[in-house]
Amino acid sequence: MSEATTNPDTDLIDGELSVRELAEIPAVEVISRAAVMLMSSAAEKLGLGEADPAASPHLDLDEARRVITALAGLVTASVEYLGPHAGPIRDGLQSLQRAFREASEHPDAPGAGPGEKYTGPVY
Repeated sequence: MSEATTNPDTDLIDGELSVRELAEIPAVEVISRAAVMLMSSAAEKLGLGEADPAASPHLDLDEARRVITALAGLVTASVEYLGPHAGPIRDGLQSLQRAFREASEHPDAPGAGPGEKYTGPVY
């Protein structure tokens, strides 16, 4: 059995926040961090980290669809708790939904794109 390793700079134990640390973080911050992680993942899977997204080795529209849909569900379910964070997070979600539509060879009909069953159509 190996011992847990601790990084004092981040309070990580084997790559995970300690339970005590999580208990001290306000819910809105946990939700916001999760949303930012999902946004970052979706952006990478859409190839947005590259000068030419279509040539990105990380481009994976199927995976991007899943992450964007999960993000839309999180945002829709938690919008009342996000306060001033709600606007920027919604804007980021809509930007990703538009980027997905642009990256798709055969774009979904309005209202059928990733997460649009939660957010409504994005044009």
